[in-house]
Amino acid sequence: MNDTIRQQLRALIQREVVVATGCTEPGAVALCVAKAREALGEMPEKTELLLSKNVFKNAMGVGIPGTGMIGLPIAVAIALTAGDSKRQLEVLTVGEDVVQKAKEWLSNNGDRIAIGLKERCEDKLYIECICHKGGDVSKAIISKRHTNFVYVARNSEVLIDEDSQNSHSDDGAGSEPQLTERVVYDYATTAPIEELEFIRETVTLNSVAATEGLKGYGLNTGRILMENAEGDIVHTVIARTVAASDARMDGCTLPVYSNSGSGNQGIACTLPLYEYGKAKGRSEEQITRALILSHLTSIYVKRGIGRLSALCGIVNASIGVTTGITYLHGGSYDQICYAIKNMINTLAGMVCDGAKPSCALKMSTGLYSAFVCAELALHDKVVDACDGLSEKDTDFSIRNLGRLGQEGMDQTDDVVLDIMTHKKF
Repeated sequence: MNDTIRQQLRALIQREVVVATGCTEPGAVALCVAKAREALGEMPEKTELLLSKNVFKNAMGVGIPGTGMIGLPIAVAIALTAGDSKRQLEVLTVGEDVVQKAKEWLSNNGDRIAIGLKERCEDKLYIECICHKGGDVSKAIISKRHTNFVYVARNSEVLIDEDSQNSHSDDGAGSEPQLTERVVYDYATTAPIEELEFIRETVTLNSVAATEGLKGYGLNTGRILMENAEGDIVHTVIARTVAASDARMDGCTLPVYSNSGSGNQGIACTLPLYEYGKAKGRSEEQITRALILSHLTSIYVKRGIGRLSALCGIVNASIGVTTGITYLHGGSYDQICYAIKNMINTLAGMVCDGAKPSCALKMSTGLYSAFVCAELALHDKVVDACDGLSEKDTDFSIRNLGRLGQEGMDQTDDVVLDIMTHKKF
């Protein structure tokens, strides 16, 4: 693999694996609100939000860091009263005094926020914020990626208009190499180790979140699993991993490294490989390469599914994990491909029904499956090419999963959102 392709792959991972606080959809909404307020130059009298159904679904039931509250109104209030768009997906990382100020503002001005769905929205990740003050109006739009501003304006003055330049797309810049699992594998296993060590930064933050989560957040999934692990390595590894999700989805203020715009996907792609590798006595180099393989495979699979989808993000993340586990056991490239196809035929139908504390349960299901599928692959057991979404070619199998998430489950999104917005409590 030549230097140019290695540099492009490294840049891709560094763009997709970034620090985020709290669920990324409320964070992205808060980022958009902060940008629109900055463009306006003063506190708006009215703030309107128009969201794609996927963003709306993922933002309505998740804890907002440090607030003890769920949903978008408090996130919007923080962004209006103290938001700084330069903080990107850490825009909601604020002190207790700021949170209290935002709560007070919200209690007095909640009717000045309007949140709705963007009609006829083709982008699954779309956030539009419009701020009004007197005769002035500002607008900010995020599309395709959680931090990707495609339009910002104040009155008739356009500050950003990337749509007209077609400079951003959901599958990345044209300078990126064509991803295949072979390219992912070769990069992870043959690139000079010093070029890959940046990925270990993910371990520190995500491990801290796991330790915090074991204190008890959300459904206490991680803590309960840990109490019953009884020394079992796989059980212990999964308990620590889902504990980080418990904390994150229940409003913990600790940041984590995300993958493809999702903190849970970043947690899942990182902690199982690190914890399992250490428990099995693998070298630092082996663990580092397994982390790269996990993260980059997840990015590759997610590209086909789409940034937001009716398909749960733990599907692509767990596929990444199973490749890393197989590698840590000395598995060959073919066996890694077997593990991927086994996973595709295991978790393909897992539906995303919004971001919420119980996401830790789905993470545990995905991770247990990752270990099972890797174990089968290491015994050269793979689902037949005529089974379900699987094909003889691994990349075709990944493509089929992407079609399911991108094309096949559009109506599922509508049904899930309808159910979520008409529940009786």
